[in-house]
Amino acid sequence: MSSRPEALPAGLAPRTRATLCVLAAMVCFATYDALSKHLAGTYPVTELLWVRYATHAGLMLVVFGPAMGLRLVKTSQPVAQVLRALLLVAVTFLFMNGLKYIRLAEATAINFLAPLLVTALSAPLLKERVPLRSWIAVLAGFTGVLLIVRPGAGMNAGMLFPLGSAVCYSLYQIMTRRFVGAEHPLTTHFILGSVGLVVTTFTWQPSWVMPDPGHVPLMVGLGLTTGLGHFLLIKAFEHISPATAAPFTYTHLVWAVVLGFVLFGEVPGPLSVLGILTIATGGLLNVLGARAKGR
Repeated sequence: MSSRPEALPAGLAPRTRATLCVLAAMVCFATYDALSKHLAGTYPVTELLWVRYATHAGLMLVVFGPAMGLRLVKTSQPVAQVLRALLLVAVTFLFMNGLKYIRLAEATAINFLAPLLVTALSAPLLKERVPLRSWIAVLAGFTGVLLIVRPGAGMNAGMLFPLGSAVCYSLYQIMTRRFVGAEHPLTTHFILGSVGLVVTTFTWQPSWVMPDPGHVPLMVGLGLTTGLGHFLLIKAFEHISPATAAPFTYTHLVWAVVLGFVLFGEVPGPLSVLGILTIATGGLLNVLGARAKGR
């Protein structure tokens, strides 16, 4: 009699912990975006990215290096790993530049077009059958972007940065599918940080600014928040699938609106709010379509 009540929490706890990990990861990513926006007005983007990737790679080397040794860098697909990492460097470079010109919530919402682009590109690139529900979701996402960008109505050219970031991120996600089950996730994550560090090191230029002492913790926070966020997702995916986690990732949009208002006094206009909600609706519809397809 007493064993049955104890079995239920034991069975549910891993999924509950995994969900909390996803929610915490979204807080980390939204915090990273806010830090990026704050610092990008003072420091060159490439300098900030160097700090991010140096912290990312350094922490992984210290935390996981002793236990994994050479397995941390052992990969059967080195070229694909490097190309994937380069795509993420492009994602972060474009997105961080966009934050200098547009509101945090708008940039984040446009970047959430990426999962819908993955769906649209799955047909020509992966030869996958895309159901009608998913195409409707893609159309909703593009409609949301148009509501935010409003081309021809005094469009802010800075919107092109997160749009480019979303395209690169969709290609990054498609490449990521190659490594699911084939490569250790920590290896993939370490190579990502290492390639980013090498690339941004080669972008060094005299215009880089000596950090203000008060900004140093914030700059280190760039690497800490993204590193912790990705680590939390890795832990979450040990117990739940990406499809199960996907609806919870849209809390990132909520945090973007909150942090944009609290830290920068940004209030999205009515059309932008409608666009953000439309993109989120399209994304959630896409998740439901993927779940139905998987049954």
